[in-house]
Amino acid sequence: MSKVCEICGKRPTTGNTVSHSNKKNKRWWKPNVQKVKVIVDGEVKKMRVCTKCLKAGKVQRAV
Repeated sequence: MSKVCEICGKRPTTGNTVSHSNKKNKRWWKPNVQKVKVIVDGEVKKMRVCTKCLKAGKVQRAV
């Protein structure tokens, strides 16, 4: 499943987990993407939207 928000384009980013001994391990930070039914141009569509966009009201959920 794609972890990309279809509204804002937020996608997984990489970085390092740094231990106490300063050892670095690669890891991924994934956005909280939900598959929701939204209203787009009067039609109900399923989209993958991050929770930040949902809370900001950038999409209108279909009920």
